[in-house]
Amino acid sequence: MFETSSRLPDFPWDKLAPYKQKAAAHPDGIVDLSIGSPVDPVPDLIKKALADAADAPAYPTTIGTATARQSAVDWMARRLDVAGVDPQTGVLPVIGTKELIMMLPTLLGIGAGDTVLIPDLAYPTYEAGAALARAASVPVVDPTTYDAGPVRVAYLNSPRNPSGEITSADDLRRAVEWARANDVLLVSDECYAEFGWDSRPVSVLHPSVCGGSFDGLLAVHSLSKRSNLAGYRGGFVAGDPAVVAELLSVRKHAGLMVPSPIQAAMAAAFADDTHVDEQRARYLRRRSVLRDALTDAGWVITLSNGGLYLWAEHPSYDAYGSVGALADRGILVAPGAFYGTAGERHVRVALTGTDERIDAAVKRLQE
Repeated sequence: MFETSSRLPDFPWDKLAPYKQKAAAHPDGIVDLSIGSPVDPVPDLIKKALADAADAPAYPTTIGTATARQSAVDWMARRLDVAGVDPQTGVLPVIGTKELIMMLPTLLGIGAGDTVLIPDLAYPTYEAGAALARAASVPVVDPTTYDAGPVRVAYLNSPRNPSGEITSADDLRRAVEWARANDVLLVSDECYAEFGWDSRPVSVLHPSVCGGSFDGLLAVHSLSKRSNLAGYRGGFVAGDPAVVAELLSVRKHAGLMVPSPIQAAMAAAFADDTHVDEQRARYLRRRSVLRDALTDAGWVITLSNGGLYLWAEHPSYDAYGSVGALADRGILVAPGAFYGTAGERHVRVALTGTDERIDAAVKRLQE
């Protein structure tokens, strides 16, 4: 009777169940580095902001509070050097950015016969969102080289999940020029923007990239990674005021509203940089020890210059062989095949384990 799910790709994490069972049998327990879900505490200042706003009996508005929107705009200016976003018309809070990415084609009326470009190595939700809208998704290495017909939306992701690749300002600029020349909405998923290791990530809304105009551009930002707020479900989309207005109009009808206490927590999180710098230092330390241990054990790390993952391969295994070999040591990782055919010899190793679990993984790799 109902067939929507049949249009969607398989939910990949179900395939990890036997490997998770194998890893969990390790005498010292599993080290689960398969999912990029934060494990460190929510900062106290954010918890306080949430608690202080807990008396919230009225419906929130879809457009969000002025405080939350201004805090997001101020953060972009302070941390990403993005200026000129109007907090009244250029930014919209969302219920976690996975929701926004999944629903974006549907909310914008994209459907059967339309084409959506996604990265060749990609977070599965880009493909799933296009499928939900009955649009075709096409994986590409570089959207500017696509010439097989009209495109409605093209996604970028930098630093990229799963590979950690950071797109240069020059490549972003080329993508912007191509998108505008071909009337394509360019959507840049920048949820790892605070975590550039070997180079600094650049936003698609940076003036050196967009020329000071946000026409045809959206940037998507999340608090899940930078502030350990995956459980709060808070983020925002910013950019072209006309597209933001369309999203707002449709989302009003759908009742897609960020709860008021969460918006208060969002405002506090975006207003504070200290907790982000502290979290960044934790991830940097975990990245360093885990990268060294994998390399010493015969793994090759490529890209991985940003984000919260190491993109690793072993000469003896394909993706699932690698997952199995690490599961034998009680370490669970994600096969690169989850993210596209370009990842069929890789695994994605998340840095989102506690220090104790990361150290346990390092010890096992050294044995």
